[in-house]
Amino acid sequence: MCAIVGVFGNSKASKIASMALFAMQHRGQESTGISVSFENKIKTIKGRGLVDKIFNKNTLDKLNGDMAIGHNRYSTAGKDSILDAQPIFARYKLGEISIVHNGNLTNKNSVRDKLIEGGSIFHTDMDTENMIHLIAKSTQNKLQYRIEEALGTINGAYCFNILSRSKIFVIRDRYGIRPLSLGKLKDGGYIVASETCAFDLVDAQFVRDIEPGEMLIFTHKKSEPISIQLFKKDPHYCAFEYIYFARPDSLINGKNVYSIRQKLGTKLANIAHVEADMVVPVPDSGIPSALGYSKQSKIPFEMAIIRNHYIGRTFIEPTQEQRSQKVKMKLSTMKHLIEGKILIVVDDSIVRGTTSKSIINMLRMAGAKEIHFRVASPMIKFPCYYGIDTPKKDELICNQMSIDEIIKYLNVDSLAFLNIDDVKSSIGNENNYSLVSFDGNYFIKN
Repeated sequence: MCAIVGVFGNSKASKIASMALFAMQHRGQESTGISVSFENKIKTIKGRGLVDKIFNKNTLDKLNGDMAIGHNRYSTAGKDSILDAQPIFARYKLGEISIVHNGNLTNKNSVRDKLIEGGSIFHTDMDTENMIHLIAKSTQNKLQYRIEEALGTINGAYCFNILSRSKIFVIRDRYGIRPLSLGKLKDGGYIVASETCAFDLVDAQFVRDIEPGEMLIFTHKKSEPISIQLFKKDPHYCAFEYIYFARPDSLINGKNVYSIRQKLGTKLANIAHVEADMVVPVPDSGIPSALGYSKQSKIPFEMAIIRNHYIGRTFIEPTQEQRSQKVKMKLSTMKHLIEGKILIVVDDSIVRGTTSKSIINMLRMAGAKEIHFRVASPMIKFPCYYGIDTPKKDELICNQMSIDEIIKYLNVDSLAFLNIDDVKSSIGNENNYSLVSFDGNYFIKN
């Protein structure tokens, strides 16, 4: 669930890329990096940590050029290591190349094994590095054709930005699982980013979404990007983007995330109503759904859980120890609001259950009389191999416990989830969605 950005045709490309990555910091906090092409050479700066830690005026002044790609890392394949930070740079027969990737390649291991048998030497544990080797080993005489050949070998979820010394190639997989949008910069040039919230910060106008299976080629020889439909579209947009991951002000595949989350809350109120004193969101991603629940149920909305905004997202921390520690640092309760009251607590999802348990415990300690937990998504029962960090069934509480067992584990008075049809109708039934976490339908065949 990383963030990627590409900027073409603007002399401030690296600065614009860094601002876009800052806007998409919620998609990855482990590392960040930017590559630029200038005077027929590619230069890369990357490091572990947040965008504003790695990129400042001094570092950005070293990244001259009107073409740039960038990345915020959230590890789903690879390790929490500077070696696994992106962009990935390499020199090969046709020159220099740099790649950023959002998604997960499901046939990573089989492709890598064949590459190693053929003499390739890997420097990282990331699936993204497979693309570098596939491109380098191709015998095609143009980078475009090498990329197309490589894409015919890999399976899974991917959005790629590939920087050469003179072009940027942008590719989205045929399923459109991960989001990717095109914008036009106010002072010239184009931007491609994982979320449209990045456009607002850099004064870019949203143009359209990159189509599933589409490749865009940005070159100085053309005033507009070249579009090639590489694969037949088979849309399966990731439902979890709408439920949790995307920023509320983003448009994902043309749909406003905030509005959809409010609809999810409205559905919750209709199917799982209970009399209570207040509706309490788990901040921040639970807020729109809680507002929807409150409006529909006519129960007052209260921010009885306060978030410290200097702490990042807990779900995308790589280890359970880090997640647990950050929950304690991140959230606190308003005891004078909670004491003796019946609460409806609304969250976007339950994955492992550990964060929810910590939050309920805080509310109990603050004196809540009853806690009715409402979840604005279905039960997450299956691991996702398309870019969400739920790789094992035994990490998923809804796979391991019944509703009654979860109620006991969380120490709540009642618990309710949405069903899959509620989610689909809230997002819009005109498209197929990737719902693998909920229904176990792994539609990509390796």
